[in-house]
Amino acid sequence: MPELVFFSGTMDCGKSTLALQIEHNRSARGLQGMIYARDDRAGHGKLSSRLGLVTEAVEAVEDLDFYAHVVGVLTAGGRADYVIVDEAQFLTPLQIDQLARIVDDLELDVFAFGITTDFRSKLFPGSQRLVELADRVEVLQVEALCWCGARATHNARTVGGEMVVEGAQVVVGDVNRPESEVGYEVLCRRHHRRRMTAAGARAASLSPDVLPVDARAVAAPKIL
Repeated sequence: MPELVFFSGTMDCGKSTLALQIEHNRSARGLQGMIYARDDRAGHGKLSSRLGLVTEAVEAVEDLDFYAHVVGVLTAGGRADYVIVDEAQFLTPLQIDQLARIVDDLELDVFAFGITTDFRSKLFPGSQRLVELADRVEVLQVEALCWCGARATHNARTVGGEMVVEGAQVVVGDVNRPESEVGYEVLCRRHHRRRMTAAGARAASLSPDVLPVDARAVAAPKIL
C-alpha cells in the first residue's frame, strides 16, 4: 500500500542525503519520481546534500498545490511513480494535506523530509501536520552531535556565534556558517536550554574567570 512517510531529524543528520539515495535507488529500477525542495542550499529548484550530491527539483513555493501539480503532470502524459519532498517543515498544513491526498487518491508513495522543531524548540506547522497525518514517522539514525559530543536534539539559530531565541520562524541559513552571519547549530537539550553554543563554550574556556586553580596555591591537608 502507498504511504506518506515523514523522515525527521535535526539539521546535519543526513535527511537530504537519504532523499537523494531513495531517488537513486528507485530511478535505478526504472521508476520516475516527482522531486520537490524548498530554499535549498544549492539554490532555486535544487535538492542537494552537504556531501556534494545534487539533483533538479521543483521549487515548493508557498502557493504550490502539490496534488494539482502532480495531476497536471500525469494528465499531460508525464509519469510519476512516487514523490519526494525535502525541507517539508516549511510547507503549510494545507500542502501537507495535499501530499496525503496524493497517497490516498493517486496511490503514490510520498517521502517527506524535514526537521520537526524550530530554533525555539517549537513545532513547525508543516511538521506538526505531518506527524498528525503520516502513515509512518521515521527518526533518522545518523546522529548529529552537539559540540560537547552528546547527541544533538535541538536546532539553534546563532548570530555572531551567540544563540538567539527571537525572530521569524523561517530564516534561511545553514550550519557551519561564519559567526558574523545568521547561522544554525545543532545542540543537545542541556546546552540548548543554557543557550551555550560552541563559540560560547570556547569563549568560556578562555575566560580568566574559569581558569583552573593553581594546585600550588591550595594548602595541603594536615595529616593527624
